[in-house]
Amino acid sequence: MKEIHPDVRAGLSMARELRHRVSEVRERTDGIFARRPSPSGLVIPEVDVIGRLRNLYLEPGTCAKFGNQELAAEIMAAIIESSQDVRRQYQIAMNNPELLPRPFVEVVQEWQNGSDLLSPNFSKAQQGIIDK
Repeated sequence: MKEIHPDVRAGLSMARELRHRVSEVRERTDGIFARRPSPSGLVIPEVDVIGRLRNLYLEPGTCAKFGNQELAAEIMAAIIESSQDVRRQYQIAMNNPELLPRPFVEVVQEWQNGSDLLSPNFSKAQQGIIDK
């Protein structure tokens, strides 16, 4: 059987690393949601990072207290506030410098310039762990 060319091995490592990075981002975003109350505090929606309404809590007696338009306004105000909060949480989570991976270009250049014949190591520089 023929040897795999080092550049092909590097490309396969990059594809594997990209799949891992996408998976990590998905896991991080799946845990982001917000529950912000309405102005009266009687309505609390739960909104996820995609903007979907996952849950809606109405305090007992809320429907009797408000008319149709007032209740709709309470619900919409709470959903808007929750959506803004989840957007803030997303920006914080995605822009955390400690969670940013090493750039592909930096890793491949380091690998090509070095004497290491293994596939490129995409883990954080300070960890020094080779992903096999």
